Amino acid sequence: MVKYQEAELNDIFAALADPTRRALLARLEEGKDGLSVSELAQPFDVSLPAVMKHLTVLSNAGLIRRQKTGRTVNIRLQPEKMAHAMAWLRRYERFWSDGLDRLAAFVEDRTKNETPTDPPAPQDQEDR
Repeated sequence: MVKYQEAELNDIFAALADPTRRALLARLEEGKDGLSVSELAQPFDVSLPAVMKHLTVLSNAGLIRRQKTGRTVNIRLQPEKMAHAMAWLRRYERFWSDGLDRLAAFVEDRTKNETPTDPPAPQDQEDR
C-alpha cells in the first residue's frame, strides 16, 4: 500500500511540475462542466498532439477524466487526486509555517529596533 501511494504521489507531482500542465488544469477549473480538447488547447501556442501528450500525463496521474461523446472528447478535473497531494503537503506545513513565523518575528524585531534616519534635505533649484 505504501509503494502504491508513493508512486501515485510521484505521478501527481511530476504532472504538476510542468507549467503547461498546470495552465491546462487552471483552464479546466474555469470550465465547470469540462472542456473539449480543442477548447482546452485553443489558447496554447503548442500543437494539438503536444496538448494531447500533456493530457495523457494528467490523466495517468488521475488529475483529469476524459469522456468521449461521439467525436468530442470532454475533459474534466478530478479533484480527489489533488486532495491526496494536499494531504501529503499538509504534513509538512507546520515546518514551513514555523520557519516563516520565526522569519516574520525576526524582521519585525529588526524594524522596531532600527532608528529612523532623517530624510535628506531638499535642494534649492538654484544649487543645481
